[in-house]
Amino acid sequence: MTVSDHDYLKKILLAPVYDVAVSSELSYMSLLSAELGNEIFLKREDQQPVKSFKLRGAYNRISSLSEAQLNAGVIGASAGNHAQGLAYSARRKGIQATIVMPETTPDIKVDAVRRFGGDHVNVVLHGTSFDQASGHAKALCAEHGYTFVPPFDDPDVIAGQGTVARELLEQNPNLDILFVAVGGGGLAAGIAVYLKQLKPEIKIVAVESEESACFALAQKEGAPAALENVGIFADGVAVKVMGQETFRLCNRLIDETMTVTNDEICGAIKDIFDDTRVIAEPAGALSVAAIRKYAKQHDLTGKKLGGILCGANINFHTLRYVSERCELGEQKEAVFAVKIPERKGAFKQFCECVGAKAITEFNYRYANDDEAHIFVGVKLKGGQQEFLSLQSDLEDKGYQCFNLTNNELAKLHVRHMVGGRPPAILNEQVFSFEFPERPGALLTFLNTLGESWNITLFHYRNHGAAEGLVLVGFDIAPESRDAFNEHVIELGYKVDEVTQDPAYKFFLSQPSK
Repeated sequence: MTVSDHDYLKKILLAPVYDVAVSSELSYMSLLSAELGNEIFLKREDQQPVKSFKLRGAYNRISSLSEAQLNAGVIGASAGNHAQGLAYSARRKGIQATIVMPETTPDIKVDAVRRFGGDHVNVVLHGTSFDQASGHAKALCAEHGYTFVPPFDDPDVIAGQGTVARELLEQNPNLDILFVAVGGGGLAAGIAVYLKQLKPEIKIVAVESEESACFALAQKEGAPAALENVGIFADGVAVKVMGQETFRLCNRLIDETMTVTNDEICGAIKDIFDDTRVIAEPAGALSVAAIRKYAKQHDLTGKKLGGILCGANINFHTLRYVSERCELGEQKEAVFAVKIPERKGAFKQFCECVGAKAITEFNYRYANDDEAHIFVGVKLKGGQQEFLSLQSDLEDKGYQCFNLTNNELAKLHVRHMVGGRPPAILNEQVFSFEFPERPGALLTFLNTLGESWNITLFHYRNHGAAEGLVLVGFDIAPESRDAFNEHVIELGYKVDEVTQDPAYKFFLSQPSK
């Protein structure tokens, strides 16, 4: 049975979420407002007891259950904020909840769920992905008669999230554009179905990570469809398929959809910290990343723009990655590769050409008797236009210069590896692997690779995420390439060949014969 917009309005207005949730602040972002020439407001869902909006939907769903359903207990599957919201809600309701989490879930999140739920929660670790955990939860649901509490695709969950809009409209009824992060779509659907009935003129922009744009795919296909892969950085919105009901509402009520990159998300985490001293999780910063991008693309001035900090459950070790990438996202840094002559004084001469610009990173490597290769980062005050001017100036002076600011391989791996080339001629082929991150995972990965092909290059760096990223080179004779391809398929890891990537070829591959 389809829930009408009017019924959703009623559900939102009557939702008992304030038994557990707080009416979060709408903070004015003075620094970002001054920089962009617009009034920017941020809805602070990091202030909820579980540091995210997910508490609203989980509690509202549980509150709709009958006495018999409550006595039988509830179950859910989540690796993050929904699990914490469900655990907190079960404890407050005094009922039993089973929460299935992937075995790869960081301990900090598992411990938080157990802490919020106490004796009312049983955490079950199963599988290495959300899909496997969800499948096991549904099997347990059927076996024990639990009620399944989904993370987003449910009218009561959607209505619970819609209470964010109820507060927002009371706090500032004059917003021109509201930016809302989309993963499964529960928050965006709840907000849109409320706002479009009470203030239809407000523009609502759905924001997705470039690496998990399931709403954009659903719009293209005309129905929810599965992404082949999802990125691991903004894990709070890393959803392969958005919900049927959330798509029905979002597709009709959302005005515009846009995506943001990991670098832009990192820049937004810094923007939020600068204005509020709060550290948002990557998914929680999507709306601010979109505000910066949208305002510049559309040359907006004098508008009232709103965003939602929808979560602040960040793994501390992820900050290392964020700090490396935030200024790239704000276009306040550029990274590039340059060939310079291999002779005395050439290094100093290059630095003189860069001039007074602050150098943020410098890696140098002898290439041969005629040239050296360097990896350089520079601070920018005038965005990419300033870099293009620098690049043009360097090329006019005879330097070969390659912009790597948008090269993911260069930023993830190569910048940490500049300095090594194979001394002998090899049949080197290079691949980027993604594997479940857990204690002992790197050794497991190496054991799984086997010993049929010699490893010629290897780079791994723990980013505090649920998935590990590895760059691996193999010496593969042409006649064994088919066998290697079959072996990689059997491994079951996400893998991309990057042998032709310019960052690899420039710094790490053998010189051309």
